[in-house]
This record gives sequence, C-alpha cells and structure tokens, in this order.
Amino acid sequence: MTWKKGRGKLGLFEPLLGRWVAEEHSAQRPALRCTRTFSKVLKGKYIALNAHWQSSEIDYEDLTLFGTTALKNIGFWSFQSDGKQAQGYLANAEDIHPQAICFEAQMPSGLARQVYWPDEKEGFHWVVESKTKKGWNRFVHHHYHPAP
Repeated sequence: MTWKKGRGKLGLFEPLLGRWVAEEHSAQRPALRCTRTFSKVLKGKYIALNAHWQSSEIDYEDLTLFGTTALKNIGFWSFQSDGKQAQGYLANAEDIHPQAICFEAQMPSGLARQVYWPDEKEGFHWVVESKTKKGWNRFVHHHYHPAP
C-alpha cells in the first residue's frame, strides 16, 4: 500500500480515502465486521468517515467529520448511533509508527486516542487506546483491507 500524504492540511487523509473492511474474531464475542468509508465532503473542506460495525448482536454506526477547527488545527467531531458524541484533535503517535495519524479526545473516562498507520503488506491498522498512569492501554485493534 502506498501511504503518501496529499496536499494541504487534510492531505494526511489521502491514504485512507476509500472503503475498507476489517473482521474481528474472538472467543469472547461473535464475529464482528467493521466497514470504514473515508470521503471528501463539502467541497473538500472536510473528510467524512462513515463506520459501521455489524455482528449477530451488534449494528452500530459512527459518523465522523475531520477538518480545520476555529483554532486552525485539525480536529474531529464524531456522532454515534447510541447517542454518544466525541470531539478531539490531531496528536502525535510516533510511539506506534512514524507515519501514524492520531487523534486524541477527552472522554468521560479520561483521555483516549485512535491511531491509523500503514500495514507493511496491505491496508492499515486502527487502534483505540486509553491513557493510564503506565502509558496507553489498547482495547481495540483492527487491520483494514480494501473492501471488495
């Protein structure tokens, strides 16, 4: 996969544009499929992420907009089908990968981050982590491939 940023402030999303799918299998819960679609919206001023999690027990959606905030930095605004919301800002996650794209948000339970980075062979990785006294605690990790 080519992980090359485009032009402008939102150029960092260039490698993520398109439709992606990840499947999670574990003994703790039924198979879970997550589809993420990144697209330019509003004349390219924002990037929209539509995420859809599905399993025999789950049907969950997330709509996130990434763009320039009033303070001229890159931020996000996220809305979930369970009524929850989040907003945050671009951050650094070089501890995971030198080309990582990271966003942090202050959540009711504390600081959290989501991080995207290229896979060596195909697609990209996405994780969600919470900040602890000892560092970052990872509780979700997906490997995304291009959707068929």
